[in-house]
Amino acid sequence: MNFPWYIAKRYVRAKSSQNAVNVINFITFLVIVIGSAALFIVLSGFAGLKTFSLSFSETFDPALKAEPLTGKYFSLTSDQKEQLNRIPGIASYSAELEERVYLTHQQKSHVAWIKGVDSAYARATRIDSALYWGQWAIENQQGVVGLGIANMLGLVIDDYRNPLIVLAPKPGKGSPSLQAKPYNQLALVTAGVYAVEENLDKKYVFTALPLVQALLERSPEEISGIDFELEPEADVKEVREKINAVVGPEVGLKDRQQQNSTLYRMLNTENLATYLIFTLVLIIALFNVVGAIIMMILDKQQNSRTLYSLGTTVKQIRHIYFLQGVIVTGLGGLLGIFIASLLIWSQLLFGWLKITPSLAYPVEYRWVDVLIVLGTILVLGVIAARIASSRVNKKLLAA
Repeated sequence: MNFPWYIAKRYVRAKSSQNAVNVINFITFLVIVIGSAALFIVLSGFAGLKTFSLSFSETFDPALKAEPLTGKYFSLTSDQKEQLNRIPGIASYSAELEERVYLTHQQKSHVAWIKGVDSAYARATRIDSALYWGQWAIENQQGVVGLGIANMLGLVIDDYRNPLIVLAPKPGKGSPSLQAKPYNQLALVTAGVYAVEENLDKKYVFTALPLVQALLERSPEEISGIDFELEPEADVKEVREKINAVVGPEVGLKDRQQQNSTLYRMLNTENLATYLIFTLVLIIALFNVVGAIIMMILDKQQNSRTLYSLGTTVKQIRHIYFLQGVIVTGLGGLLGIFIASLLIWSQLLFGWLKITPSLAYPVEYRWVDVLIVLGTILVLGVIAARIASSRVNKKLLAA
């Protein structure tokens, strides 16, 4: 049996003859448990918030999106559509055309984006799951608007007498004042209202692609993007290469993370900052480990002298107290993770902590967070134990 390991385990289990040392050891262990549990709960909470935040953008954002690298528009021919239909791994795709427009309804106005989409758009995205009122209908001069737009303009469902008026500047050069009518106009009947989050709810009006192409005076082949939904088992890299070969070098492809790069960077930065803050708290807390081990060294000074007299080296005695510190931090970290796991699973099952009366606070249990917390605790525990055990020297052990 490893001699330092055996003695270290006995020191962890045994109580000191001095009550103050026992209290310090208990407080040290409790601090480690609470610190590791808090770090794990915070990481799980941020993971849940990240998934919850990204779920809003995934309503609009497809698995892959094709956009022109230069300019606003590109052409998608019938031959290219046939080639896209033959690419394995694509579950569905939808062409779209969007532009900034001026909306007006009964003397109320708002600037937003109109997005013309084809019949496959609901399959390529999850927009139909975000419907708040009405239905997803974009044919026959109908449209779907955001909840924010509906509230600002006072829109109601199926109001054929007072349709939503969409105004878009006519393309071309020259002064608009020389034209009798410098804009094109489109009347839409609101068929449905979607609700995702405040900014998106004020941004889009959806209708049929041919209507928007006519409004913007674009040809039937001109679009501003293609949304792709992939099959679950599809090889994303291989599918991207085949799509690129079809649409050409003038068109770029973005996955969901690239479509929301700013949001991803913000969430990752917040997660890292929170982890570093709680790690700093753990570093401060683990100074208790250093103090507790030093107190144990002084309390067991006579035992250490006896071991030294029996032939145990200074290095071995240092290793005893080093292992004692590692065991204490390791056990505290495991117990803290266990307690935090119970709290997180209870939140997942029962949702006892709520943001609103109908929305439980989102959390996510991830094994990578378990490894991060356990690794952090062990690394800091090793450093603290190394610092404390270095106090053992020949002068201390001298009879």
